[in-house]
Amino acid sequence: MFKIFVMAAIATVGFSGAAVACPDFTLSGPGADLSGSQMRGGVSYRVQAGGDSYVWDCPNVQPGTDRGAGYFTSRPDFTFSLSGMGGRRLAVSVVSQCDAALLINTASANWYYDDDDNGNYDPKITLTRPADGYLDVWIGTYDGAVCDAVLTLQTY
Repeated sequence: MFKIFVMAAIATVGFSGAAVACPDFTLSGPGADLSGSQMRGGVSYRVQAGGDSYVWDCPNVQPGTDRGAGYFTSRPDFTFSLSGMGGRRLAVSVVSQCDAALLINTASANWYYDDDDNGNYDPKITLTRPADGYLDVWIGTYDGAVCDAVLTLQTY
């Protein structure tokens, strides 16, 4: 009986450890306060794309958009506080030196994922009605590689 208890405890710790590594919107990444008008010409940030958590092993992440492979960190690469977004669209795109993937959690707690919509194996997500509030952004990679990338946010 003791052996079964120990095995169950080890399994529980193992599974809970895997969940901790998943993308978590309750954590904050570095970021900035951005208004819709500030992003009109595009605002860019350098980042290291990659991560060690396979997104589809994470039950807390359920994108309403594309589904595809991607490895991400648990902490967002960026957490932006958005304001003045009414009546605007927001394009979030990545240009990278590898096959990057993009994961977003919006102020309304919706998940979005993309792999290749920016061309050249780079991702792009366009939010048609972005809300004011926090926007968490993860820049991962399709295959778990790590590379340099540039994140751009632009309103129109």
